[in-house]
Amino acid sequence: MAESTITAKGQTTVPAEIRALVNAEPGTRLVWSEMPDGTIIVRAKTKSVLELAGLLKAPKGRRVAIEDMNPWRR
Repeated sequence: MAESTITAKGQTTVPAEIRALVNAEPGTRLVWSEMPDGTIIVRAKTKSVLELAGLLKAPKGRRVAIEDMNPWRR
């Protein structure tokens, strides 16, 4: 398990093994989320939503209407 310490200024260093796992470079943004049970999840924001555009293709002949994607909003 990787470990780091928080400084008096509230700063910490992300351990090298963790940076390598998420391909983090200087300037990589981290997203901190608190879960209902008190667990903290830290995610590296390494990709933009724009980079995901066109990643998935709809199977031929199988399209879903937006209304069908949100059935609870009818």
